[in-house]
Amino acid sequence: MKELLKYIKDYKKECVLGPLFKLLEACFDLTVPIVMAKIIDDGIAKSDSHFILVYGGVLILLAAVGLLSSITAQYFAAKAAVGFATNLRHGLFKHIESLSFTEMDTVGISTLITRMTSDINQMQSGVNMALRLFLRSPFIVFGAAVMAFTVDVKAAIVFAVVIPILAVVVLGIMAISMPLYRKVQAGLDKILGRTRQNLTGVRVIRAFDKEEAEKEDFNNENQMLTNLQLLVGKISALTNPVTYIFLNVALVVLLYVGAIRVDGGILTQGKVIALVNYMSQILVELIKLANTIVVSTKAVACGNRIQKVFEMKPSITDDFVSDNEVIEKSDSIVNGNSTDNVNNDEKNVLGSVKDLDNRAADSSVKGAEVVFDNVDLIYKGAGDKSLENISFTAPAGSTIGIIGGTGSGKSSLVNLIPRFYDATAGKVLIDGKNVKDYKVSEVRNLVGIVMQKAVLFKGSIRENMKWGNDKATDDEINFALENAQAAEIVAGKEGGLDYMIEQSGRNLSGGQRQRFTIARALVRRPKVLILDDSASALDFATDAKLRKSLKQLGYEPTTFIVSQRTSSIKHADMILVLDDGKVVGKGTHDELLENCEVYHEIYMSQFKDKKADREVSA
Repeated sequence: MKELLKYIKDYKKECVLGPLFKLLEACFDLTVPIVMAKIIDDGIAKSDSHFILVYGGVLILLAAVGLLSSITAQYFAAKAAVGFATNLRHGLFKHIESLSFTEMDTVGISTLITRMTSDINQMQSGVNMALRLFLRSPFIVFGAAVMAFTVDVKAAIVFAVVIPILAVVVLGIMAISMPLYRKVQAGLDKILGRTRQNLTGVRVIRAFDKEEAEKEDFNNENQMLTNLQLLVGKISALTNPVTYIFLNVALVVLLYVGAIRVDGGILTQGKVIALVNYMSQILVELIKLANTIVVSTKAVACGNRIQKVFEMKPSITDDFVSDNEVIEKSDSIVNGNSTDNVNNDEKNVLGSVKDLDNRAADSSVKGAEVVFDNVDLIYKGAGDKSLENISFTAPAGSTIGIIGGTGSGKSSLVNLIPRFYDATAGKVLIDGKNVKDYKVSEVRNLVGIVMQKAVLFKGSIRENMKWGNDKATDDEINFALENAQAAEIVAGKEGGLDYMIEQSGRNLSGGQRQRFTIARALVRRPKVLILDDSASALDFATDAKLRKSLKQLGYEPTTFIVSQRTSSIKHADMILVLDDGKVVGKGTHDELLENCEVYHEIYMSQFKDKKADREVSA
């Protein structure tokens, strides 16, 4: 939690001025009962209207200055709290972006969304309340007690007794409620995860008529969270009534003692009113302090949860240089400035970025050789190997087909090439260099990948295509679209490349989304192109056109095609057949039909019936 305080360092001035102005307001508030006592004892008792008007003016002045101080304090506190939340959100997002797929799989997307939204909002509220009230409320409480002793020592003993009792009550409730608030936030994670799952899978839920079952599951989890929130709410709600009970009892005792001392001529009526006002101020401020502690308790719990995310270290790291730093350093090199300060690693990154740009312009660039040398993969938390003893060589410019049953490890294999995961054992090499020896930015600049799920972002077609290469021209984008068989889609959309795609490509069909994601990868002109079952929504004719165009790109990337269809990979230079994480067949289509039982079974399951149909129709 303490580590998060660095995100408020830019607002040190506001963190000082906010509480100071609140303390200034508190000083004026503590002065009001004394002025009231003077008005009662010296003005009203003596029927001195001039005195009453003068001191009445003083009260108005104190109220005006106190209001101005309060507004100023609120401004600085809000500025610091919002700025802190903004910096923290940026820092957390940057850290999440640095995490590898392994950490994402471990912590869960719904949990990270909760940390980015609800938890940071709670921390913002906690910082705001703390800056405004954590100093003011105790200052008023103890200041009122001190002022009471200056009025009358015996009557003020009531303050000395009630304040420690109230402190025990408030701290006790806080100690009980803090762990419960942590459980509430954890329950919120589960609700968010289920909600996200239902929203993303709403079509499947409706297709299988599972609406009622999902409603029941959601209601059960929601009820559990509700019960927990009610429990912690009831405990926290005890603060106000218990505080009121003790303070009202103290007020009764104070009035009783004050009445006796007024009757004995020891105290004046004005001083008793001042003591009652101080007790009322303590009542109000303790309630404020209790509410502040509740909010701060939530904020601390949320802060600890956020800190746990920061403590997660990415399993795939290197001396990564951000895109902005690359641009700044490339500009300095071009302009001849500060070249002595650029180390060799940074020059290598600049070189890789320049190589990427050169590949975008040079159609003669060849693909990269990819070698798997006795590779094993075990996912974090898994007991068994997902890949075992994978060895093969993909020559530069070749096409490699990968096929196998569901869960055989096809996606796991290709995910090792761009270092989405690191091999547990063995080596993956690109152009003779271990991918672990590349910077993450370098190896991913070499690779263009189209994943199983076609993900597009809200924006124009042009903006989505430039994810592959942000310097791509319209001609380069159109070239990629033509080769991905997506040019006709763009031609049919109003605005062409300026046509706006909705989030996740909701306004496109599945086949259109897949073709656009393939085009986005081709815009990069990668040395290694990975198509991870990315043509599953395409009809056979479009799939055939796509494979033909990939052979005629004008440059020769090393292409990996993961598919469930043997027709999509039958013309590959080499086909890998996977079964339970192992390579059980390797060779051309004809060779595997002869020698690989698994491949033969897959092929016959897809084509046997069609041949029979043709014979019947003939």
